[in-house]
Amino acid sequence: MTTHITLEQWRSLIAVVDAGGYAQAAETLFKSQSAVTYAVQKVESLLGVKAFEIQGRKAVLTPTGQMLYRRALALVDEASDLERAAHKLSAGWEAVIHIAAEILFPSRLLLTCLERFGQESPRTRVELIESVMGGSSDALLKGEVDLAISPQLPPGFLGDLLMRIRLIAVAHADHPLHHLGRKLTYRDLQAHRHLVVRDSGTKRDRRAVSVEVDQRWTVGQIATSIQAVCMGYGFAWLPEEHIRQELRSGMLQPLPLREGGTREAPLYLVLANPDFAGPGVMRLAKIIRKSVEEEYVFS
Repeated sequence: MTTHITLEQWRSLIAVVDAGGYAQAAETLFKSQSAVTYAVQKVESLLGVKAFEIQGRKAVLTPTGQMLYRRALALVDEASDLERAAHKLSAGWEAVIHIAAEILFPSRLLLTCLERFGQESPRTRVELIESVMGGSSDALLKGEVDLAISPQLPPGFLGDLLMRIRLIAVAHADHPLHHLGRKLTYRDLQAHRHLVVRDSGTKRDRRAVSVEVDQRWTVGQIATSIQAVCMGYGFAWLPEEHIRQELRSGMLQPLPLREGGTREAPLYLVLANPDFAGPGVMRLAKIIRKSVEEEYVFS
């Protein structure tokens, strides 16, 4: 009968590395030092390799041991993910779901999706992070959310294109830019105040601010930016979905730019861990996809 290395033996090897020695690992694992030593020796004997060499009083990884350590970390992490997924499935739908949503995504549609989900799973709490640009990616990378609506796909994640958001350069109907009587260039914008919403990600992309101006207000909420533009305090690229009423009433008017008057931002639906997502996360993702398909046609 073939003997296999157990997860506990892999955990012992990891603990020796992380704690800095056998004695320290034994304290961390609440085991005797001899038990930890035996577990590591079992790994070495079953694989026919040497994972550690003793230098003074320290156990130092060999090159082979370094490879084993990296693989052991991945194996133990995957086993932990599997255990968590199994617990979720045995307990039914999740008690709480964490979602990050880019503020460009129509809030009306998001709230409708959450209400539909709430009717199906009234006992599941939803924790919503409203993010800007890099904020959703940060939340995914930090493991803070179960799913995200994001304008970016962070490294190591896959997502489905959900929709494209159209942004329009606009200003109040009485703004001086509307009285020049001609097509505008970016140079015309330079003397006027530009309203932008602050990136909530930790690594802010300076390229996102594509217009050089003498004055700029950076605000924390898109609603603040819209209100400032409606009060005639500057111009901004705003999502068409958020300002339909102001455009229809004529309060806001698109700037007659020669180029760049409209922009498109893709939004992706990203599951933090598709292989181990719980039934509640999967259902909410399906509701979001279906709701977007019912309301929007995009290419």
